[in-house]
Amino acid sequence: MERKSNFKKFLLLWSGELISCIGGGLTSFGLGVYVFQQTGSAASTALVTLLGFLPTLLLSVPAGVLADRFDRRLLMMIGDGCSALGVLYILLCMMNGGASLTQICIGVSVSAVFSALLEPSYRATVTDLLTKEEFSRANGLVSMAGSSRYLFSPVIAGFLLSFSDIKLLLVIDVATFALTVIAAAVVRKGLVAKISEKKETFAQSIKGGWKVLCAKRGLLVMIAVSSAITLFMGMFQILVGPLILSFADETTLGVAETICASGMLVSGILLGVKGLKGRYVRTLSMALVLSGLFMAGFGLFENLIPVCVFGFLFFAALPFANNCLDYLARTNIPDDAQGRAWGMIGFLSQLGYVGAYAISGAAADLIGKQTGLGVGRGSAIVIIAAGLCMAITATMIGRFRSVRELENSAESGNGMESPAESGI
Repeated sequence: MERKSNFKKFLLLWSGELISCIGGGLTSFGLGVYVFQQTGSAASTALVTLLGFLPTLLLSVPAGVLADRFDRRLLMMIGDGCSALGVLYILLCMMNGGASLTQICIGVSVSAVFSALLEPSYRATVTDLLTKEEFSRANGLVSMAGSSRYLFSPVIAGFLLSFSDIKLLLVIDVATFALTVIAAAVVRKGLVAKISEKKETFAQSIKGGWKVLCAKRGLLVMIAVSSAITLFMGMFQILVGPLILSFADETTLGVAETICASGMLVSGILLGVKGLKGRYVRTLSMALVLSGLFMAGFGLFENLIPVCVFGFLFFAALPFANNCLDYLARTNIPDDAQGRAWGMIGFLSQLGYVGAYAISGAAADLIGKQTGLGVGRGSAIVIIAAGLCMAITATMIGRFRSVRELENSAESGNGMESPAESGI
């Protein structure tokens, strides 16, 4: 059945998520600077990031099941609205004299628990709203919205911190949640919820999501490679702050992160207007190889200019990789299993972040101490090693026949068959 396009509703929903990402980026930047300045430890910064991410990862699979069982737009509203509670808790602690590391960890964990409802429902809603031909353009815009936490948030946060403190950032973040809930509510009106009528237990639904992925071996290969890539990217994400803060202040850090992330803006706009017209596997491999090499270059210098140049190029390559990954997965998953499948994909592909958040900060602290170069250069060494490993791993993607078959299936129109047709 041909799907009706609702691109205007998608743009409204996307606008809400753009605002939400900017607000979340303000909090993320502010907490990163606050914790590093209070503790002087990259490991403490990594711990906060890990605890803010881990609940989302662990709950992504059941959240995917819920996205197929209930109204996806309603789940988005609940997830966005209730995740403000964690940020509000940290704000109240700050207003009472300052938040401890433990209180910050509690707050980001609470926020992450409710945010877990959002991602599978959001991705599945994009599929509900658009036609197959619009996926590539939409993926470019979604990627650009995701990059806004790195593009707009750092420079805004750095500017605000120059005359205020982290409490202002938290207040703004809390306010953005209301706007995103309203956007989801408007999109929900007039859009029929696709709720599964199958009488399955929760465990059976989770198993069904796994079977959807197993039906396409190429999806499993891509997920495995993606998990390795997220390991290396997670190291970069954690250590950018300690690296730059070792020779600059938080305002400079904000400007530098914005300049670097503007690479994603340029690529996101290009993909949003043009999209990609084929050769997804080849483009995916090349984009990730270049990203890894640019990441390694980022850590070579203790100077703002080359750091910004390599950072810009690194972020410019990422949307092409994300676009290809999203398209190859989306066009090979049946419509009625989108929520479960994206929940499972999110869980498996982002396992690498757990490893990155667990070891990157401690590794940077240890290398900095053992070499006597300090945590900044320790962070740089870890980033260089991660970038080279990422480039090497990316060269493997196109060698798998099953991955290339995903592209052939999507182009032939056989990627969106029903579970019955695919033998699931």
